[in-house]
Amino acid sequence: MGDGAPTLRFIDLEAPLHEAAARDVGYGDFGDGSYREGLRVLLEAYDKEAKLTPFGRKAAKIQLTEILKKRLRAEKAWKENPQILENEIRRPIVILGLVRTGSTALHYLMGQDPGIQPLPYWLACYPQARPPRPDWENHRDFRAAAAEIDFMYQADPSLKAIHFMRADLPEECRHLLAQNFTDDGFEVCATVPSYSEWYEAKHLRETYVRHRKLLQLIGSTDPQRRWLLKYPVHMRHLRAFLEVYPDACIVQTHRDPATVFRSYCNLVASFRALYEESVDREDITRKQLEIWAAGAEEAIEVRREHDPAQFYDLYFSDFMRDPVGAVKSIYRHFGQTLSEEGERKLFEWNEANPQSKHGKHDYQRKETGVTDAEILDRFAPYMRYFNMEPERRSP
Repeated sequence: MGDGAPTLRFIDLEAPLHEAAARDVGYGDFGDGSYREGLRVLLEAYDKEAKLTPFGRKAAKIQLTEILKKRLRAEKAWKENPQILENEIRRPIVILGLVRTGSTALHYLMGQDPGIQPLPYWLACYPQARPPRPDWENHRDFRAAAAEIDFMYQADPSLKAIHFMRADLPEECRHLLAQNFTDDGFEVCATVPSYSEWYEAKHLRETYVRHRKLLQLIGSTDPQRRWLLKYPVHMRHLRAFLEVYPDACIVQTHRDPATVFRSYCNLVASFRALYEESVDREDITRKQLEIWAAGAEEAIEVRREHDPAQFYDLYFSDFMRDPVGAVKSIYRHFGQTLSEEGERKLFEWNEANPQSKHGKHDYQRKETGVTDAEILDRFAPYMRYFNMEPERRSP
């Protein structure tokens, strides 16, 4: 794996990657071995399908090793403190839905409430018992997470306008799912259709069991505070998610897909361009269109099987009209108290973070070869179910 050595196939790296991770952590128990299935599918896809640059190959190896190291650290923490897994997670509030529907803005806003427990970026990257807030900036893992974000924005400054992140802000659950090598982040960053096919067909109960255990670890210093989670991808695996979190309180965000779907595909293309030699925007858009439309339809079927009171639908226009009012409505629906301090912090965040604060992303300009009519046609069952009309767009 060193400079000048023959290039090894990714599939031949399975054992060396595990050995390197165990050596770095000083611990060798990776836990339930079912995660190896996804890892092997991914390694084969990297070999046969991905168009990784030399930098992309190196980055992929580092990422895989880091994921294995994080598995080890979590396993070690549970071994040393098994009582962590006795902590209950009751009625977490979970934001999901189609991409680019205002879920990040909602997540950041709700995350300002001290009465609720979000998942900070750095602890999603490096799961561990949450230290006191004043200690974060001096923590090695916090600084590492901040450096990762800085590197990404330096590589492509336009990403900040598409999706702004910060080490101390609430983060999606993607890092936790990746510990089982079951996350769409792998297909976002590389062309791996065989992995995508396997991943979409995979029932993720085991992944969400580990997700829950990781939350028990992170929240072990404040186990009574209610969790706030967010990841649009949970919509695509809602059945498995609700098997593990049967009392979850689901906030599903909505917006006309034709208005914003290209924005997401541009985000995918931007990430992929960091690792691969060439980017086919039309191929990305058509595949993502099918993935997300099918996921939305499957989520509708799952919702039909559950109590409607377990769900709250938030439309983008309603959220933008009154962001703090939208949070209050969600809280009323799910029985969460908003203190005076919490309300003040929500208003302060909202005033200090107007839309496009970090740059305005052009949703439509980059050609994808897919028309608005095609997007609306594929999402028609979703839009009918939620009584949505296409938004008016400038010619």
